[in-house]
Amino acid sequence: MNATKSVKQTADVSGRETRRDGWRHFRSSMRFSMYTITHPFDGFWDLAHEHKGSLLVAHTWLALFLLTRVLKLMFTSFQFMNVAVQYLNVFEEIFSLLLPFLILCVANWSLTTLFDGKGRFRDIYTAMCYALIPYVLIQLPLVFISNVLTFEEASLYTVLMSFSIVWCVFLAFVGLMEVHDYGPGRTLFFLAFTIVGACVIIFLILVFFSLLSDAYSFFASFYREASYRLN
Repeated sequence: MNATKSVKQTADVSGRETRRDGWRHFRSSMRFSMYTITHPFDGFWDLAHEHKGSLLVAHTWLALFLLTRVLKLMFTSFQFMNVAVQYLNVFEEIFSLLLPFLILCVANWSLTTLFDGKGRFRDIYTAMCYALIPYVLIQLPLVFISNVLTFEEASLYTVLMSFSIVWCVFLAFVGLMEVHDYGPGRTLFFLAFTIVGACVIIFLILVFFSLLSDAYSFFASFYREASYRLN
């Protein structure tokens, strides 16, 4: 009885230690993600080549990005964004951002793999998620600040919004450059082709679902016709 109790206590202690270690690792990874956006060249290099990036932190920032976008549409002052909230579909909005983001990551990985890119898909995805951090840090507070700003102060809102987008684009550029160990020119070239590749992937997905829909309609009509004739 005492031995069983001792084993149980040991397991509980071990579980608590594991949770503490996991929480410490998460906090450390979050601090590194903040370091990455302020020291992008060193940060993204360490992310790809020293494997300091964390998928959990990347998922966290991506989720916060999607949440920020939804809150922005729902709660931003009508002076700065006029959205018919009653017709807003949250899941459609999330899907319309998440799918292109993932397709861009896949397109970049597919192209750079063929042309000596050093980055793994995990590194590309993590770098792209980290590049979204300024969007969350700046635009999430702006959602609530917009409700206390006057129309004359709209220029401040616009400048901060534009700054967050420019910062995100810069981080994505530097992140992919460091992940793949490319120069600026080659990175820009593959960024352009990544967008083209993503458009091709989206086109193929749409064609596939269109054919699937046509096939479903054909077999449904065939079934109805056969049922009618047999009856």
